[in-house]
Amino acid sequence: MQLKKAFKYELMPKGEHIRKMKQFCGCARFVFNKALAWQNDQYLADNNFKFGYTKIANLLPAWKEEFKWLGSCHSQVLQQSLKDLESSFRNFFRKQSDFPKFKKKGLRDSFRFPQGFKLDENNSRLYLPKIGWVRYRNSRAVVGTIKNVTISQKCGKWYASLQTEFGVDNPVPCGGEVGIDMGIARFATLSDGTYFEPRNSFKHYQQQLARLQKQMSHKVKFSRNWLKAKSKISKLHSCIANTRRDYLHKISTQISQNHAIVYVEDLKVSNMSKSAKGNSECHGKMVKQKSGLNRSILDQSWFEFRRQLDYKLLWHGGHLVGVDPKNTSRTCPACGHISKDNRQSQSHFECMECGFTSNADEVGAINILRAGRAQLACEVNDAVMSSAAGTHRGELAACS
Repeated sequence: MQLKKAFKYELMPKGEHIRKMKQFCGCARFVFNKALAWQNDQYLADNNFKFGYTKIANLLPAWKEEFKWLGSCHSQVLQQSLKDLESSFRNFFRKQSDFPKFKKKGLRDSFRFPQGFKLDENNSRLYLPKIGWVRYRNSRAVVGTIKNVTISQKCGKWYASLQTEFGVDNPVPCGGEVGIDMGIARFATLSDGTYFEPRNSFKHYQQQLARLQKQMSHKVKFSRNWLKAKSKISKLHSCIANTRRDYLHKISTQISQNHAIVYVEDLKVSNMSKSAKGNSECHGKMVKQKSGLNRSILDQSWFEFRRQLDYKLLWHGGHLVGVDPKNTSRTCPACGHISKDNRQSQSHFECMECGFTSNADEVGAINILRAGRAQLACEVNDAVMSSAAGTHRGELAACS
């Protein structure tokens, strides 16, 4: 079984390294934007024109002749930038992302080396072509064969992400099945009664963030003090994101290591967190309350939690199953009665038919577990039936 993992480290570059890395980021961004503009022009001239890496890569020598400063950048960096654009178009046509947009300076600056780099773990340093040896914070050992290195900048800090690939034996999962109900009062409730409290990292720093944004609004735009205030806000946003991400990693790791099959609600978070303002003709209702609910939902980061669970269960040989969330919090696990009156409040569940009482989130987790088992059994039966039908057709063809 082949696994791919990424190991991210913070770099400790010198001044000359920072200047070169900023220059490489600028060159990669320039080539990306120029290739995107060229693609748009070609499409306007010919609606049947399709973007291809080979076509645009043949224009690189001419661009280097026109813009001499591109020659100071490593050629692989420019080529990888074009490959990123090709991937963006591919994802767009697969309806997995929006149409590619022009890159802005200072926003997700990065560049990548597919080869030519060297890693010296004993001395905690990384060699980058045309940049030199750069020291990094060696927090853990790298496992597998390094395929590429991506250098990125965020909030004034530089990071190196090493993508590796290695083979492992088929892992054997530990534990049994569990259903998970996501919520606001409780971040995640398991069908065995275990639950995790929400971290609410944004809510914790909300007042501090509002104060910094107010200070920034009183300063002249693009002035030195305005840039300082903007830097403080960016660092605070990074702190909020890192706090949330760290908490999600800890919970998802714990669940994936102790369970073989995990059933989760197949939630459409983007639809659940839509604004309720409405428009000029049809005004929304309870806009302030819905805004607070949307903020709480996005602060929990349910989609990211499910994404982490998916690949970590794969590492441990487990399986993640998405379950339809319809009526999972309204169905009585004792008698099966379905009614919206069964859920008296956010946390209390009381069946109007049999009088069964329990925590509403625990009831939802139990119903998710049962629905997931039934769904998985149906999928297995369908697979067996289709396999048997294929075998039968093969026997008939052999007899004829």
